[in-house]
Amino acid sequence: MQYDTDKIDDAVLALLALTLHDENEFGARAWKGHDWDVLGRLHEKGMIHDPVGKAKSVALTPDGLTKCRELFDTLFGQE
Repeated sequence: MQYDTDKIDDAVLALLALTLHDENEFGARAWKGHDWDVLGRLHEKGMIHDPVGKAKSVALTPDGLTKCRELFDTLFGQE
């Protein structure tokens, strides 16, 4: 079966909202316990900084943080 990787990327970016920490004007950090291919695509899209390294968290860019919150509300919010 074929999967829409953009939808997968959006879902993972939204789920990063669950572990946000160290927020500041430059973005925030979130635990990076997600698929490496997805994290690589999010990096290519400018949503996160390079996920490769020993740190257990990844830095979201300011745009990534904004989109992360929007997607979380859209996908999981209740009226």
